[in-house]
Parts: sequence; structure tokens; C-alpha cells
Amino acid sequence: MDIAIVGAGSVGKALAGALKRAGHNICFGVREPDAEKYADLARDYRIAGPSDAVTACEVAILAVGWSAVEDVAGSIGPAAGKIIIDCTNPVAMGKDGLGLTLGFDTSGGERVQALLPQADVVKTFNQIGAEFMADAGRLSPQPVMFVAGDSEQAKSVALALVRDVGFDAQNAGPLTQARLLEPLAMLWIWSAMKGDLGREFGFALAR
Repeated sequence: MDIAIVGAGSVGKALAGALKRAGHNICFGVREPDAEKYADLARDYRIAGPSDAVTACEVAILAVGWSAVEDVAGSIGPAAGKIIIDCTNPVAMGKDGLGLTLGFDTSGGERVQALLPQADVVKTFNQIGAEFMADAGRLSPQPVMFVAGDSEQAKSVALALVRDVGFDAQNAGPLTQARLLEPLAMLWIWSAMKGDLGREFGFALAR
């Protein structure tokens, strides 16, 4: 599958490596595709502007910081008919440190859908640190990754990609469930940064 990854930070690079190993073709969408800082990436992946990358691919993964989401959505819109996998979390620094800026009556995933109304937005790849998106097999038992979206077809594609990366992929229901998945991500972030667990953990299902 041809997959655009919009954003070349730690999450985007981690997912690119895992998805490439699974046999997918990756194109990074970045603002300055010819910039020297992307020279190393260009050896292994195609590099294009955000709009060109999304247009050329079947699926696009939104992997930018929350503060950049609105601008990026404007640059790739309207993305009509595209599957957009939103792996962002609406977090920002406040008086008590890093925390969510949205919830529980809306979510970042729903905001992305509102910004790209002609696309099918799916929320996933947001519930664990980037290092495990690169190699979910580092954890045992297999870490779970929930997937939420309103389009069953788009969600089935996202669930398959989540499995390709190595997670226990689970259907979490409609996109409004992102209101629960983003706080779950915040629990991971808090536990990794301030709790006793450190970064070497993930959530798993016990059956």
C-alpha cells in the first residue's frame, strides 16, 4: 500500500520504518521537501510536499504536533475520499505541566475530521511512545492499540496497518471514542514522564 506520513518527527519516522518492513511504500509529506535536514530520509523514502504526498497515496498518517494540525490540514485539504489516520494527541503545557487541551465532549480526532470533512478520519497510533511504534515486538505480551473511526472500511484498513506494525489491533468504535483514547494516551505519557513505570511499557489485553 502507498502510505503518506505527514510529519517527519519521532512518531512519523518510527511508523515509516515499521510499515516499510511490512512491505508498504512510504512517502513523507513535509513543508520543505528539498531541505538538507531530510537528506538522510530521502535515501530510504520518497519526500514531497504534504499535499502532493497525500494526493499520491491511498492512506495518510497525520504525525505532527497538535499545534501544527490546523495548518497541516489546510495544506493537505480537502483530501476527499482519503483515509486519514490521526495519531496526534491534543496536549500542551499548562500550569501543572503537560496535559490535554480537549475532552470529554470532543476530541482531537473529531477536530481533525471537522478540518477535513471529505476524508475518513481514523484515530489510532496515539496510545504509546514512538519507540514502540518502531518495534512493538520489544514488549511482551503484545501491546494493544485501539482504533476508532466512523467509516468501517477506513477503520478496517487502519486495523490492518496496526497489525502490520505489531500491535494487538482492537476496534474501539466510532470516532467519538477518541475522547477516551486521547486520555488513555495521556495516562501513558504521565506514567512515562512522572510515574514509576518509565517509558518501557505499554497497555495490553488480558483474555
